[in-house]
Amino acid sequence: MDRIARFRAKVAATAAGGTLLAGLGLGFAATPAQASWDDCDSGALCAYSQTYGGGTPGQVWGNNHNLRQYSKFDNAKSLHNNGNNCDVILYTNTWFRGTAQLFPRGYYVSDTNGTNFEDGVGSNYWTNC
Repeated sequence: MDRIARFRAKVAATAAGGTLLAGLGLGFAATPAQASWDDCDSGALCAYSQTYGGGTPGQVWGNNHNLRQYSKFDNAKSLHNNGNNCDVILYTNTWFRGTAQLFPRGYYVSDTNGTNFEDGVGSNYWTNC
């Protein structure tokens, strides 16, 4: 295949991919620059400032009575429990108060909008270890 034919094939594939994404209502601008679920270290609870694990995660280990002191948790747009052995209970308020929700090990929340945590996470408690 010559250079022009390869170029045309690449342009066609790119256009088809863009059409598919647009047809799904995703569009190029809606996809995160870099999904970083894998950047959440083993054993950590991670919060992201972008949906779908976009950006660099804020990470905590152990029980935390005040996650609001950390910008990534206070303004969490997505969450990931990358715990090794435990589930985690997330609370909307500090000091383990407010609405509580169990997040099993390995659980992701791609977009906190419309969830109990759309205004951030207040505290966490590891359980079921």
